[in-house]
Order: sequence, then C-alpha cells, then structure tokens
Amino acid sequence: MNFARHAILFVGLVLLTGCQPVHSIETQPPLSLIVWDANDLSAVKEKLRQKDEFYTKAFKSLKQDAEHALKQGPFSVMNKTQMPPSGDKHDYMSVAPYWWPNPKTKSGLPYIQKDGLRNPAYLDPQKTDRRRLGEMCDAVETLTLCYYFTDEPRYAQRAALLLRTWFLDKGTRMNPNLNFGQAVPGQSTGRSYGIIETSHMIPLADCALVLKNSGAWTQKDEAELQNWFRQYVNWLITSPLGIEESNARNNHSTWYDAQTAVFALYVGDTKLAEQILRQTAVKHIDAKIEPDGRQPRELVRTKAFGYSTMNLRGTFVLARLGERFGIDLWNYESPDGRSLKKALQFLTPYAASTGDWPYQQIAPPDPAALYPLLKQARTKIKGFNPEPALKTLSDDGILLRRDVLVYP
Repeated sequence: MNFARHAILFVGLVLLTGCQPVHSIETQPPLSLIVWDANDLSAVKEKLRQKDEFYTKAFKSLKQDAEHALKQGPFSVMNKTQMPPSGDKHDYMSVAPYWWPNPKTKSGLPYIQKDGLRNPAYLDPQKTDRRRLGEMCDAVETLTLCYYFTDEPRYAQRAALLLRTWFLDKGTRMNPNLNFGQAVPGQSTGRSYGIIETSHMIPLADCALVLKNSGAWTQKDEAELQNWFRQYVNWLITSPLGIEESNARNNHSTWYDAQTAVFALYVGDTKLAEQILRQTAVKHIDAKIEPDGRQPRELVRTKAFGYSTMNLRGTFVLARLGERFGIDLWNYESPDGRSLKKALQFLTPYAASTGDWPYQQIAPPDPAALYPLLKQARTKIKGFNPEPALKTLSDDGILLRRDVLVYP
C-alpha cells in the first residue's frame, strides 16, 4: 500500500515537472557566503520568479554572458609561451601595465613609466597570465550566478571545471604565489603591485560556496581549493612582496587587505580576518580619506575618478566583512570627520555628469562604478540618500548586470 502511494506521488511529480530535475532554494541547505549576501541573492531570485522587469532585463544579459562562458576556457597558466624566471610555467606572471620600452635605448631597457597608458603587452595571452586570470574569474562568477538563478546544472558544471583547471589539476594548476606579477623589463622580475591582480579572485570564494549545492563541486574539490587558498594566504602575509603590498599607501593596500581577509575567512582563519578588519578604520579610512571626502592618493593619478571609485570598492568589501565581527565601518567617523559616507558624497554628484570631474581622467570615466557603492550605502550608511544618483544611473542604462543582481 505504501509502495503504491509513493509510486503515485512520484508519477504525479514527474508529470508536473516534465521529467526535469527539481531544484529550489527551499530544498537546498541555506547559503553561508562571505562577500555576497545570501538574503540579497534570494530576494533577487524571487523578483525573477515574479518577472520583475528591472531584474529580468539584467538577468537576460547575465544569461547571454553565461552562454558565452560555457564555451570559454578552460583557462590555465600553462597556456603562456613565455617561461617565468623560476623556470616553472605553473607560476603566474604578468607585466606592469603602465610601463613601456625606453625609446632612448636600443634594447628598450629599462622600461619607462607612462601612468594610465596601458601597454598592450599587459594583456598579451602568449606572454602573461593577466588576461586569462580575468577571463577565468569573470566566467566562473557569471556561470555561478546563472546557476544560482536558474538551478540549471550545466552552468555549475562548467564553473566547476574552470576552477579545477586553474587551481586543482596537477597539470594545469597555478602555484599559490605571485612572485612574478607586474614585472618591469630591465628593472624587476616581479613587484608587489602585481598582487592587486588576484583581487579578481575575491568572488570565487562565494562561487565555490554556491557550487557546493550543485552536485558539480565535490567535498574533495572544496577541500583542495581551500588548501590552495590557505597556501596563498600564507604567501601573502609572509613573503617580502606581500608585506610590501600591505604597506602601500594607496588602493593597493586596500585591495591587499580585502582579498587577504576574504581568503582567510574562506579557509576558516577568522583570527587573521578579524585582525585585518580591526585595523581598517585607521589604515584605510583615517589615512586615505580627507574630512571633505577626497582620496588624495587616488586623485594624483591620471585616472583619478576610476581610482577613487576603485579604492572605495575595496574599502566597502572590508566594511561588509566587518559586520560579522561587530565592526561598523559603514558608519565609522574619525574625530576630524573622515568616513566612507564623506568619500561617497564626494563622488556621488558625478553620477550625473562625469564631464564636470575637476581632476585628471585621461580615459572616459565610468559612472556605473558608483552603482554598487550607492546600492550598498542605501541600507548600510545612516543618513545617506543615494536615490537621485541611482535613478540617474538606471535611466542611463549603463549598469553592469552583475551589480544589479548582486546588489538589489
């Protein structure tokens, strides 16, 4: 009798679902994420179920990118033709983006700096890993989000393959160091500045946690990826290059701390993460933001708007992490008035007209970079009203689809 009843229920379920596997957020374990907010993602998923026009438009763009990402890669540091100075192709390598051959020497060495002017060699996939790293991180994030919002296994399977190829498989994995990042020919084989390139890996921690519910990412995969990041965190905090980057006075140390704290939390080192976050107010707000909201160490650059928003994005990552330790960086204010609120208020007027930006910006400014900052500030920073600027950005249609879906 019980068997017959179960059989009837099963047949009914098959008829209702069209023989497709059933996945839903309610039947999966609750997500525990690091930078992303599981409640935000769940809210967006519900908006998509309700066919909300704003989020549906962003999701259509995401899905198009995910379909493209299904055909990309897999990516590996082994794909470059140039050998790192170590003689081991598994070592990541890149060249400094703003350094060019010296016109005064026959060999072009040593390279000379042209701040803000990117040398095409920086993204040459034959000689460096920088482009591959960015494409891998972008594809994994896109596929993972598309998997989350659709519950379609094929997106998770491809994301898992890309992660295994870059980090885990013995023949293709990257060694957990950045000894040869942003080299300057004729001057150095690797510099501390290269460490900012692995800030692109920050979303991968949350991607791996989302993929754990998919069946495509095994416990063995998760353990091995955590071990990779454990080794990388150790390199970050003990290597001369890592220590030098942590002491940089501009956005480089912001993103160093952001990625080190994220990766530390991913591998369970809450002590290290908390230590970093308890230094953030003094190290990154007091030292880098003026009482009127200017970020002088970014304003001296040739892309002052871009670097100002970039530094603030890294500080916002730290503010999100601080919440789990009861550290309110969102509303922190120094005795003389330095705060994230002031920094964002300084930038917000330029959401409507970046043409009025009074500092140097040799490339067209990107006001859309303000969107995730404004969306987070709306619920996190007291007494801040981003609605006019958000409306301007939304009406302009320049928003990145992931920013819309991750920061509802």
